[in-house]
Amino acid sequence: MSKVVVLIPARSGSKGIKNKNVYPLNGKPLIEWSIIEAKKVEGIDRVIVSTDGDLISQVAKCMLVEVMPRPTELSQDGSLVIDTIRYTISELSKQGYHPDFLILIEPTSPLRNADDIKNVILELEKGFDSVATFCKASLNPHRAWSINGGIPSVFIEGAVPWLPRQKLPNAWELNGAVYGINVENFFKHDGVNLLFGNTSAIIMPEERSVDIDNLFDLDIVEKIMIKRGVQSEHS
Repeated sequence: MSKVVVLIPARSGSKGIKNKNVYPLNGKPLIEWSIIEAKKVEGIDRVIVSTDGDLISQVAKCMLVEVMPRPTELSQDGSLVIDTIRYTISELSKQGYHPDFLILIEPTSPLRNADDIKNVILELEKGFDSVATFCKASLNPHRAWSINGGIPSVFIEGAVPWLPRQKLPNAWELNGAVYGINVENFFKHDGVNLLFGNTSAIIMPEERSVDIDNLFDLDIVEKIMIKRGVQSEHS
């Protein structure tokens, strides 16, 4: 049976919302919603929160998941999550633990559920090197424009932005909810992309793909949760 670890990266610094990862959302700190769904997935060995924040660590410990302190150099505004992945795998290796798959879930996607995580694991078990979740693009690139010197031009040469939506080609975007990597093959890849090698996509509906960046996003997600009857009690 494959060894699977879930990594939840959650640094304390946030410019858009102060203490965003522990900001209250429908009665819980934001990060708690991701921890709850990760713990529901059968076959996961460990759930690890990587953080430099005391408040985030406290929430994680209350939820009975592991905390891996993150070095300051990996907790800056310009830090890349792929470097946190490398650091985490290295620290796990020092413990003698060598996972087959690592699943990355961001705290800012609280509407993602356990099935979304499980679907990524199932794709990795088929032999893919990396897997990510996608949703329909919020703006079809055929309707995007460039503006240079005040002069607009279509972003894609030859595109007709006025075509009805039904006649435009399908376009997808990463929603940031779940990434999965084959750990062994990950170290054969030295770039900054989380998708590498033989890749696969999991399509998620738009209503579960909201990524929280500001208070407006938080308000939208809370309204969605209330409408669905999502309870604030611990699951």
